[in-house]
Amino acid sequence: MQKNLTITIDEDVYEGIYATVDPDDVSFFVKELVRPHLAKQDMDSAYAEMAKDLHREREALEWAEATFKDADQ
Repeated sequence: MQKNLTITIDEDVYEGIYATVDPDDVSFFVKELVRPHLAKQDMDSAYAEMAKDLHREREALEWAEATFKDADQ
């Protein structure tokens, strides 16, 4: 589902977008710029949720320490 969004940007940014991107592709261009920033927020909350799993964290620490010992040899 698509939604309309009205934003206000500086004139030079507006002109730069339309000088770079076909007018029919502006929505796609903006979406591709914004999406990675939204995914980062999802990953941050997912990592925070994973960190609450103490059993998983213990296993990850054991694995990391074993890997570090292997690298030291």
